[in-house]
Amino acid sequence: MNNAKKEELLVQLGNHIRTTRKSKKMTLEQLAYDANVEISQIYRIEKGKINPTFTTLHAISLGLEIPIRELFQSF
Repeated sequence: MNNAKKEELLVQLGNHIRTTRKSKKMTLEQLAYDANVEISQIYRIEKGKINPTFTTLHAISLGLEIPIRELFQSF
């Protein structure tokens, strides 16, 4: 997989996390607290700037109160 495709996937994932968070009327601060993940990390994930680990994605899904598989439905 080339770098452009990887970047595109990270942006799609981040957009989906942001959309889900906003649909639940959560702030970045609320999600960071509920997921026990630093707010700066959530921000960078939502912007597609970093490639989160599986454990971080699991924590985010718990914070959003959704099954982890829902994070990948936009693909």
